[in-house]
Amino acid sequence: MSIPFWCIFISALLIFIAKIPVAKAMKEEGGHYDNHHPRAQQARLTGVGARALAAHQNSFEMFPLFAVGVLMAQVTQSSGWLVDMLAVIFVLSRVLYLLCYLADLHWQRSAVWVVGLICSLLLMLTPAL
Repeated sequence: MSIPFWCIFISALLIFIAKIPVAKAMKEEGGHYDNHHPRAQQARLTGVGARALAAHQNSFEMFPLFAVGVLMAQVTQSSGWLVDMLAVIFVLSRVLYLLCYLADLHWQRSAVWVVGLICSLLLMLTPAL
């Protein structure tokens, strides 16, 4: 499997890894994880729990853009060092994004989010390069 495809896999895992601190905050918020009404419980989260939820949701939002970028590059046979590098940088930016969100580093979080966005868009443009 190619590096960009591994990066898609890792990015998919990051969506669910980002849920771990959400579940922990939910358990602490109500004394237990409310599996009957998890969204209502999530809506009551504050602080790190609310930030973890936002990071988790953003992971869902960014994943399709990245996956489409990788697939566009692969389908058009635009593979090579640039595609590999963009895919790896995207994954690293998403890890940093999650960490910055949890640590409440707002401008750093936004900066690494932009890096991930640029990587996804450049992946889409690699067929034109």
